[in-house]
This record gives sequence, structure tokens and C-alpha cells, in this order.
Amino acid sequence: MRYWEADVRILLVPNPANPRSVAATRQVSARLIALGYEPFLDADDAEACDLVGHGVPRSEIGEPELSIALGGDGTILKAVHLIGVSEVPVLGVNLGRLGFLSGAGGDRLDDVLDAALAGEARVERRQTIEGIVRLGGRDAGSYRALNEVFVGRSGGARGVELEVTVNETPVGRWVCDGLVVATPTGSTAYALSAGGPIVSPDVRGMVIVPVAPHTLGVRPLVTGPADVIRVSCPNPARADACVTVDGDQVPCRTALDSVEIRVGEHDVRLMRLDGQDFYATLSRTFLGG
Repeated sequence: MRYWEADVRILLVPNPANPRSVAATRQVSARLIALGYEPFLDADDAEACDLVGHGVPRSEIGEPELSIALGGDGTILKAVHLIGVSEVPVLGVNLGRLGFLSGAGGDRLDDVLDAALAGEARVERRQTIEGIVRLGGRDAGSYRALNEVFVGRSGGARGVELEVTVNETPVGRWVCDGLVVATPTGSTAYALSAGGPIVSPDVRGMVIVPVAPHTLGVRPLVTGPADVIRVSCPNPARADACVTVDGDQVPCRTALDSVEIRVGEHDVRLMRLDGQDFYATLSRTFLGG
């Protein structure tokens, strides 16, 4: 029995730098075609996987019925950004190093694919955040993150000075390497490395974690789902900061004024076939369980 009927469009997202991912993408594409589905890829990915006939421009990806990310956590983030705000379910097949967000292993691809197409996966909703970036006195765009928004120095040796407000109330001003504002999902990524807490993905809100602040009196802060965080650069002498969203840097050709961050309106839907909940994954990945 199939959950998705034949002829539906299924987006494949590989990591072109990972030969195992490229081979798996070609295997999954061939099997989908044999089953009557329509696999397709972003044009650059299709060229890297020698599947040019199945490539489409990024602007034509639209809303597929399903997205399959074949790689590690970075490939899942890539898939999330390719589908935009649409709530297309994303199945992450772990062919990378960590695979914390993945919902299936890559050892039995055909079985994984059959189970997913039969509707046997559990779907987890993951909160996003949205950041409005202001550069050189004007709005420079709105950006969506599943893991985190990082505001920090752009490569120079000097730290930046950042001021943080929550709902227009000042909560801190520090000279530091930067600041991570993370989702609960992202609390196990960069925020964790910077000393932040691990937050269950069932919690809605944000985590504020200063990175290498020049003070002994700062702690991470967890905010609520309706709060609005604003990160600004009040000192022109220490304002050489840029913004990075889920690992991709926002172009910062002029001075950064501020970033306003809030909980996103659209969740991400991650599929799981491995039967593990968040705590089992946490134990296996980080705690030696």
C-alpha cells in the first residue's frame, strides 16, 4: 500500500561533496522512477550527480510531495532551505558523520524508501525562527532558520560589541566573538558548542548564547514563543559583524545595524523511520548511550 500515489514529484537533495551521498541519490532516483514517481533535483545537484535530465532551476522547485535529503544534518538544512516556507515533509537519510536530525540510516536504502512511501514514518514538527536583517540604514531581507542565526565578527581578529534586547528591554551588552540565537532544534548544534542548554524540540521559544564574551557574568537565556529578540551593534568601533543563517552567511557589504529575531510562522516537518525519539537520539549521539 502506498501513502503517495505514483506520478507525484519527490525532491532529492544530496551532498555533492560526499561520494556515498551521490551514489545513494542515483540509486534512489532509479528506484523512484521504476515505481512510477517523478524524482527531481536542484539543477546544480543534478549536474553533480550526473542526473541532468532531472534537474530544475531553484525557482521551479515549488512544493513537492516529499523531500529526501541524502547526507548529514547539513544536507537536511539544505533541503529545508530549498523548499522554503512550504511544510513539505523532509526525510533525512544519514550518510554523513553526525546525523542528529536524520530519521533513517543509509544502509538499507530500498527498505527505507519503501517504508517512507507506504506512510510508515512518524512526522515531527520543528519550530523555525525568522531574522530581519538591517544593513546600512535599511532592511536587507528576512531569513528563516531551522537551527540558528549567528551574529558575530566577520573574520577580523577583534571582537564585536553587541547589545541584546528582548521585547525592547535590554538584557545584555558584551564584547564577544558573537551571539547565537537558536531554535530548540538548534540547541544541539552551534549553541551547544558555545555552552548553551539542550532544549527539547517540543518546547517553543529561542535560546540566546553569547560566544566567547569578555566577562564572567553572562549566562545563556531561554525566551518564550512570543518574544522578540533584537541584536544590534551600538559601538561603531566594534561593529565589524555579519549574520550567518544555518551556516550560510548573509551578504554584508555595508555596516550591520541590527537583526530582529522571532519564532517563525511555519514549522519544518521531519520524518522518522528509525523509531527513536529525541532522548534516544540524544543519548546515542552525545551521551554514549
